[in-house]
Amino acid sequence: MTNSGSFPIRIGVQLQPQHSSNYGYIRDAVRRCEDLGVDVVFNWDHFYPLYGDPDGAHFECWTMLGAWAEQTSRVQIGALVSCNSYRNPELLADMARTVDHISEGRLILGIGSGWMRKDYDEYGYEFGTAGSRLDDLAAALPRIKSRLARLNPAPTRQIPILIGGQGEKKTLRLVAEHGDSWHSFTNADTYPGKAAALQAHCENVGRDPATIERSCGVTGADSAALVADAEALARLGVTLMTVGCDGPDYDLGPAQTLVRWRDGRGG
Repeated sequence: MTNSGSFPIRIGVQLQPQHSSNYGYIRDAVRRCEDLGVDVVFNWDHFYPLYGDPDGAHFECWTMLGAWAEQTSRVQIGALVSCNSYRNPELLADMARTVDHISEGRLILGIGSGWMRKDYDEYGYEFGTAGSRLDDLAAALPRIKSRLARLNPAPTRQIPILIGGQGEKKTLRLVAEHGDSWHSFTNADTYPGKAAALQAHCENVGRDPATIERSCGVTGADSAALVADAEALARLGVTLMTVGCDGPDYDLGPAQTLVRWRDGRGG
């Protein structure tokens, strides 16, 4: 099942803010992403590394996005994704509006329900259940949109909301109701079933599924495998392809491969 929308093929890089005790390495990686022609630079919203040393070096998400907004001039920026549990929805809206202004309209508001137990326990948030966290996200999204509409000054434009996840009952309904973009943690084999579930929710809420940008991570053991994965996803309607990039070295070779692939296929 393909997405018939008119979204161009875009390349994202998730600079994972872990395993580097020197922020300068991240600053340099952001600059190199922009120089390479990457379209979107993401970080993530955690307090501890997701792999490797669980107590290794790690930096916070949203203060970093404010720095990226000043440092860059072309790429879009955002979290892949921000955890709804960690901030009051009105506060998150205000933070997003502010970074949107600093970046002159380049922020993507990525958001999800949260999942990493250690973050919650160490920082004093109630973990709840997967269901309760999704219910909290469902309650937060209208509040975020309402606050964005009331802020003074207003955002520079309607800030796009990217929702991450693939739960067929709740998450994909939220994408249908509120998402401008959907990031699925899937692959070419599992994506079609999730896309079909999203289409059903769109039909139920009266939304054209082609108006939702499709985003997915791309992986491969080498350049050929990476491109093959991107091609397979593109044939299914995914248009935002993101590759992960870990510290402290932030090797952008895979990102460069994807940029060349994007340019070679004519966008």
